[in-house]
Amino acid sequence: METLLRALEPYKHLDPGGWLALFRLLPVWAGVLLALVGVGLLARGGGALFRVVAGPLGVMIGQIWVGPLATRLGFQTQAGSIALAASALLAVLGLAVPASTVFFGFGIPIGLMAATLAGPDWLLGFVPAFIVGGAVGVVLERPVSVLLAATSGAWLLVLGLMAALSGSAGGLVERLAAHWPAAISVAAVFAVAGFGYQIFVMPPPEKAAQRARERAQAKQAEAEKKALEKRWASYSKGRKGGD
Repeated sequence: METLLRALEPYKHLDPGGWLALFRLLPVWAGVLLALVGVGLLARGGGALFRVVAGPLGVMIGQIWVGPLATRLGFQTQAGSIALAASALLAVLGLAVPASTVFFGFGIPIGLMAATLAGPDWLLGFVPAFIVGGAVGVVLERPVSVLLAATSGAWLLVLGLMAALSGSAGGLVERLAAHWPAAISVAAVFAVAGFGYQIFVMPPPEKAAQRARERAQAKQAEAEKKALEKRWASYSKGRKGGD
């Protein structure tokens, strides 16, 4: 847990180089697994798979944003414990109600940005921005969930590939790590591609569920038709035998 917390520390600040350095903590097998998860999120993360994504994202939200929020509220010494408890709670909420991850994932950063602009009266800026930002996120749940999934998937794919290739192509990986704008640009391309694919090519969850129901109904109707034909054939054969 301490290793995870140290790895996530750069994500609490604007430190792209630190974000990217996370790949150095991953063994090759974990990099391959992370890359596969990233591809899955890019392809289908905004649909039914988002429930699985929402839990880990809840942990990230708790670790990255709840700590600074607790510090702002005057709980400096308890910030770590509060962030840990919030991570566990948001993970459970995310798995149970994926929309909650969208609400907090949208609302907290927007609230913190508004609080920074508000100055000394930061709470007056944070609370309404948090509520409005979270509500907007829930209203736009489909594109927001796809965006969160595609962005997460793209970053996991980049980190996973760098970790997986660190042994066989270490020089190339280190050069990419030294020029983090290039790595972020690659991740951005993946994220845009994944977002576009899920929004414009993949059917939304409602249509996918409707198609699944229609296929199930058609299959049931076909089975009933065959059963009726079989009974009718047996009845006809019985009558002929009686004659």
